[in-house]
Amino acid sequence: MRKRRGNGRPTIADVAQKAGVGQITVSRALRDPSQVSENLRRIIDDAVRELNYSPNLNARALASARNDLVGVLVPALTPNIFTDVLRGIYDGVEETNLRIEIANTRYNRELEERRILEMLRHKPAGMIISGTDQTPTARRALEAAECPVIQIMDLTDDPIDRVIGFSHVEGGRRMTQHMIDAGYRRIAFLGGYLNDRSGGRLIGHRQALEAAGLYDDDLVCLLDEAPPSVDPGNPDEWIRFSSPGTGRAMLTKALETIPHLDAVFCNNDMLALGVLFECQRRGIRVPEDLGIAGFNDLDFAASAEPGISSCRTPRWECGHSAAHAIRDELDGTRELPRIVDLGVEVMGRGSTAKPL
Repeated sequence: MRKRRGNGRPTIADVAQKAGVGQITVSRALRDPSQVSENLRRIIDDAVRELNYSPNLNARALASARNDLVGVLVPALTPNIFTDVLRGIYDGVEETNLRIEIANTRYNRELEERRILEMLRHKPAGMIISGTDQTPTARRALEAAECPVIQIMDLTDDPIDRVIGFSHVEGGRRMTQHMIDAGYRRIAFLGGYLNDRSGGRLIGHRQALEAAGLYDDDLVCLLDEAPPSVDPGNPDEWIRFSSPGTGRAMLTKALETIPHLDAVFCNNDMLALGVLFECQRRGIRVPEDLGIAGFNDLDFAASAEPGISSCRTPRWECGHSAAHAIRDELDGTRELPRIVDLGVEVMGRGSTAKPL
């Protein structure tokens, strides 16, 4: 639940936590008690008295001016990952009066902070934010917002309001374990561009190899710095380095530096596709000589030859569930858990079907 504001006075969030209900339910009960059951009204009244809560009438007047805007912040608009998320959000608000306003934060926390503060000035009906690593200023502003705030595409034990996502660490661990179970032993991690979320995949990769007694620091291959033609201050440029071309270049580097390499786990499917292309160019047999796996399970992974094994992530489901979470909280139709783990699924295909 959101933390108490700095002045020490109890907030509506404190009342909601004490009563075991959502903030929207408390707000509705205080504004019009006839909208909730007698038993629920009694529980909320008891929490109000016990906490000595006094509603902020000025804040209530401002909240009543809230519009039908849902602010959505994503770190990029080019990869298919976030177009799937946005499709889920739009599907989730279909046939409602809610309208979506999108901001591209370009993997930049300071830019994300500015966009969050700008959107909150419009008193939105809700906020959906990709990721859980907001700046302290952005987090405080979201904690004080009188609207549902849903973080998506990751998990945290301390969400601002609610989080709906999946574990990148678990995804990385399960994908690497799949390759170990298939018989591969020298499994490199090709990182490309790592952000806070995708870095969890490397953690999971290491966990699986360590548990099997196979971990070696030399198995990690990352882009340590931008090539001369790339502006390191422009995240859009970095996104291009999670591409098939980068996958081909990184495999070339891995083959030169990692002895007896027999498999690669790529940070995303675009890198994995590039690795497959480079294997075909070099005459490296997949999966006999080299196993390949990616992450996210984009549409082309199943269509490649051989099909690329990948970790399927619930991108549409994250967006759709977040939109419905806002609808449900605004309507007071049901109380939702603070943390929703949608899980991941390993999609084993020909690229890791190592002959016995």
